[in-house]
Amino acid sequence: MMSQEALPLYQQIADELRQNIQESVFKIGDRLPTETELSERFEVNRHTLRRAMEVLRHEGIVDVERGRGTFVVAAPITVPIGKRVRFNEALKAQSVEPQWQVLQVIELPADDRIAQNLALAPGDPVVLYERLSLSEDVPLSLSSSYFPSARFPQLVEHCQTYRSVSVMLQAEYDCDHIRQSTRLSARLAQAKDARILRMPATKPILLSESINVDQTGRVIEFGVTRFRGDRMELYIANE
Repeated sequence: MMSQEALPLYQQIADELRQNIQESVFKIGDRLPTETELSERFEVNRHTLRRAMEVLRHEGIVDVERGRGTFVVAAPITVPIGKRVRFNEALKAQSVEPQWQVLQVIELPADDRIAQNLALAPGDPVVLYERLSLSEDVPLSLSSSYFPSARFPQLVEHCQTYRSVSVMLQAEYDCDHIRQSTRLSARLAQAKDARILRMPATKPILLSESINVDQTGRVIEFGVTRFRGDRMELYIANE
């Protein structure tokens, strides 16, 4: 087995920084010291240091953001896209404790696009429930869910007290939460979304647009979720 001293210098630096990250000297979301500071620490030139950082970047341990620096990142969290809408359960199955921030819950008239997806008439009242999901205070996704107000009386109040949409619908309305269809695409984040997700506007998001139904097949939700492309992976699950 090759000794640590026999490894190329850039590999030794990568190994030491990787160990620092594993030991939480640098935590997820932390910015690493500058090139100048790391070059002085390891007594190497910037070319050698950049080779070490490239090793860590290819491993998915760090991410370089132009103009901001190099940040520690976590391995992407995998979320299945299946018949049932169970985002919280998918996170917990990977030992990820989900956190939520309710950004707004309001009633508004449906525009043409929302009305079409909810099988309503334009102008019909809908409830917009917008929330930010996080793990260890790092944003994962930004979700905007639209529900027909007539189907769910007092929904605005209930959204303030439940962390899970599926649990809320079942407990308050005896309503199942079943995925009918999902459209996935990749695109750059809008400036407002990038700010909320605490990510550069030059980085991609995974956009999910879903139509969900109840146990009778009636459309009950049109959901638009923006996942951070560097934190989340989506896969189609057969159920």
